[in-house]
Amino acid sequence: MGKLFQDFKKFAVKGNIIDMAVGVIIGGAFGKIVTSLVNDVVMPAIGMIMGGVDFTSLKYIITPADEAAGIVEASIKYGNFIQTVVDFLIIAFSVFFFVRLMGKFQRKKEETPPPAPTKLSAEQELLTEIRDILKNNKSK
Repeated sequence: MGKLFQDFKKFAVKGNIIDMAVGVIIGGAFGKIVTSLVNDVVMPAIGMIMGGVDFTSLKYIITPADEAAGIVEASIKYGNFIQTVVDFLIIAFSVFFFVRLMGKFQRKKEETPPPAPTKLSAEQELLTEIRDILKNNKSK
């Protein structure tokens, strides 16, 4: 039992696992923000432009409700689907933009030239020449 706990502890404390957990938590919060943006800002604006349409109430009724007979309404709520698609598109664009921005930072980091080699002192140059001469004499 102790070995199992030790292995789990090694697994859970690894840097990648912690980074992934933070990413999942931030991703969930980001998803909630984007959902709120779509539900509370974007879709009402689009609905207003389209003549006051509330997308969440758009549906195709297959079987109307009949309270006397105890029949519940069966409908296809395509308005919610449209809202979810817009939600997805905004999240996908945001992630694409973020990844692209990070890629630019990575390229700039790679493009920076390496520091110029330091000039050797006269003593170091002389020692380097002696070393090269000794290598050449040994190989003959």
